[in-house]
Amino acid sequence: MAKSWANSAAVTGSDLHLDLSGPGSKRAVLTAALREAIRAGRLQPGTRLPPYRSLAADLGLARNTVAAAYAELIAEGWLTARQGSGTRVAHRVEPRRASRPARRPQRPEPVHHLRQGQPDSSSFPRTAWSASARRALNAAPSEAFGPGDPHGRPELRRALADYLARARGVRAEPERIVICCGFAHALELLFGGVLRGPLAVESYGLPFHRELLAEAGVRTIPLGLDEHGARTDELDSRMRAALLTPAHQFPTGGPLHPERRAAAVDWARSSGGLVLEDDYDGEFRYDREPVGAVQGLDPERVIYLGSVSKSLSPAVRLGWMVLPEHLVDEVLAVKGLRERWASVLDQLALADFVESGHYDRHVRRMRQRYRHRRDQLVAALAEHAPHITATGIAAGLHAVLRLRPGTEQAIVAAAAERGVAVEGLDDFRHPDASKSAADGVVVGYATPPEHGYAAALDALITALR
Repeated sequence: MAKSWANSAAVTGSDLHLDLSGPGSKRAVLTAALREAIRAGRLQPGTRLPPYRSLAADLGLARNTVAAAYAELIAEGWLTARQGSGTRVAHRVEPRRASRPARRPQRPEPVHHLRQGQPDSSSFPRTAWSASARRALNAAPSEAFGPGDPHGRPELRRALADYLARARGVRAEPERIVICCGFAHALELLFGGVLRGPLAVESYGLPFHRELLAEAGVRTIPLGLDEHGARTDELDSRMRAALLTPAHQFPTGGPLHPERRAAAVDWARSSGGLVLEDDYDGEFRYDREPVGAVQGLDPERVIYLGSVSKSLSPAVRLGWMVLPEHLVDEVLAVKGLRERWASVLDQLALADFVESGHYDRHVRRMRQRYRHRRDQLVAALAEHAPHITATGIAAGLHAVLRLRPGTEQAIVAAAAERGVAVEGLDDFRHPDASKSAADGVVVGYATPPEHGYAAALDALITALR
């Protein structure tokens, strides 16, 4: 009979008896193995799973791999994560019985993916990227093929320092840039021994980021939001840092007002705190030139965080931190003596891609494409569903459609019935924050391939009507 740990300490990796021999990526194999353990009843509802760092060490996997598997299962409803109680098997999950297999609910598979956060994968610049990869490989010095430097390749740091100064107004020397595998990895490094909580966050944001912070033992305190962005007047001495999306608040879509940008920096200076600037889609502004980064106001009090996940592809697992000078060595100490995450070859390829001008051309091309898609969405709403408007500035890869009060979940369900995957705005609200935004759905208009966008819009409009 399977042992139940539902009311005891977290199980260890060896207790889970996971079969990790299946096909696919390590993340996919681990996710499938955990699902099967829950279905089979070996992991009972309420069982507390090991922290992702511990499970990664037990199984010999990367921490990012385990964290991503946990996040996927939380999103699917197999697991729950609460600050202070860890990650547990959800109580609503029914284990499979040997004599009577559990029935899975029959739901239509999404035909049109309009979820936020993903660029059009069909637009990846394969030819230009291949050319950059070949040039970088041929030009790379022999030492590049040895153990990687956790600081990141100097070629990429130099290219980024020039690009960020030119495109985003970031004040950075290459020595202040540390390469990572994306925004989530940056959070893990910063809160893995460099920064301490409590951390102020915007009251609406990605649950996945809050879950990573909770796993690291970081308490997050929500800041209110209004038409001018985050309420920076709520920053106080309890908070050691503040995580903001100033260029384009995620997901509500407004920019941080200039006075509040300055107020956030003033708070950091007076309190000894830090501002973490998530510039996740800062290059994509359609109604005017992009507003420069807050980091330019005070490079010693603002940590600038960016990646190519939105501008190029999440498959290129590269991001960067532009750090205050006094934090560089501390972050490198957390990373360790060797680079374990970011591929050196990809770093070299990206450096050439930026320096050759291909990155600028790609961003300009995608800016035009996404602007056109947003315009199509707004025009379709005006013609066929005038009672619904797209809120926020003309920017980024998503829009929030404001709905009548009390209709959010019904619209999400109606869209799902028609094969359209969208998300309700309330799904992004901090659990400790009161509801401050109107009902709405978050529509990722960048995600569908070019040939499928018109059909996705038609299906969405049908659901909205």
